[in-house]
Amino acid sequence: MEQILRTILRMVLNRGINSGIRTMSNRGRDPREMTPEERAKARGQRQNMQQARRAVNLLRRFGRF
Repeated sequence: MEQILRTILRMVLNRGINSGIRTMSNRGRDPREMTPEERAKARGQRQNMQQARRAVNLLRRFGRF
């Protein structure tokens, strides 16, 4: 039962974190109202954040050994 709750909690937290990253990279603006340059910059910021999260997960994995 506890494992199911942890899984659900992890899914909810990841969804919240991803929406926060999206909001911060868009600076709270709707992508349809942005210029193409602003959209490209926001996309780049999201990709950088994904790479950072992957790096943190990798370091956490190596830290367990």
